[in-house]
Amino acid sequence: MKKIMLTFSFFLFMMATVLAQQAPRVDQRQENQKQRIKQGVTSGELTRRETAHAARDQRHIRRAERRAKADGTVTPHESARLHRKQNKASRQLHRNKNDRQERPSAN
Repeated sequence: MKKIMLTFSFFLFMMATVLAQQAPRVDQRQENQKQRIKQGVTSGELTRRETAHAARDQRHIRRAERRAKADGTVTPHESARLHRKQNKASRQLHRNKNDRQERPSAN
């Protein structure tokens, strides 16, 4: 019985370690998106409305990530959901940056 409990607790520890390692990927993608948004603003590729929309998308992703981490582990389903949200935000940001609209200069 003791051996089974030890094996089970080791398995749970390994799963928690693997799942905890998935969160840094999410954090790195969010940082990359933040830099892309900042670059789009400085280059004039993003309008004010597009910038606000991109920032709102990132806020929603951060909130979803906090909810996923609330119980201490990020399940594969939650991780996939976060990645889908990030993929969608990334595609929209790409479209907005390349739609040939320019932000009016402040001069």
